[in-house]
Amino acid sequence: MSNESTINKLVEMRMTPMADAFRAQLRDPSIREISFEDRFALMVDAEYNSRKTNRLKRLIMDASFDQPEAYIGDINYVSGRKLDRDLIGRLAGCEYITDNRNIFITGATGCGKTYLACSLGMEACKQYYKTLYVRLPDLLIELAEARRNDTYEKAIKKYSKPALLIIDEWLLLPLTQEQQPDIFEILSKRYHRKSTVFCSQYKEEGWYQQLGGSDAPLTDGILDRIVHDAYRIDIEPVDPTKDISMREVYGLHK
Repeated sequence: MSNESTINKLVEMRMTPMADAFRAQLRDPSIREISFEDRFALMVDAEYNSRKTNRLKRLIMDASFDQPEAYIGDINYVSGRKLDRDLIGRLAGCEYITDNRNIFITGATGCGKTYLACSLGMEACKQYYKTLYVRLPDLLIELAEARRNDTYEKAIKKYSKPALLIIDEWLLLPLTQEQQPDIFEILSKRYHRKSTVFCSQYKEEGWYQQLGGSDAPLTDGILDRIVHDAYRIDIEPVDPTKDISMREVYGLHK
């Protein structure tokens, strides 16, 4: 069997990185000094690493992050915000996903909620957890359209399945009674099975009214499915008189 035939078969089996590694070995006379087992291991490593890299790229692309450049190592802890470095460091390890726990990130507009959430989402992708980012207003529009198009179950499954779901602009506007069942359905399917990050301008104690208060039948049910054992990160300025937007800190104010 010729080497070219072997290479063609590898390419046909979609093992191009391994084929490229084999070609490189054929061009390198010094490779003969290496045992067959080690040479074979080098080719397998090339294929394995390529697949892992491509898988990570797909996870990041499919996550649809609002800020795909977000990086946990670039979080600014000296920008005048109260941030718990130790807690964020622990969360970066993604154990909360293993434990099916949620995270609440609250703070004013421009305080860096989305950047922090996307940073945590990137760390989840690096550990090969399927992750999805969505703004709550966009999610509600999508679910409403899905009802009209008879694709509601598919839409619910889309947001129920990811190991980590990031919901930005959580309760920016109060939920209507028509929207409550949609959110209840998604959060019920994720309850004790998946993890969700909620980014909100409102602190947790304000969510009850934004969900409809005592006049809405599902308010208590929605809160009951997200508040237990959740990690809380409330981003507040150390000195409100000197507070500036994190968009300016990161050069995103334009």
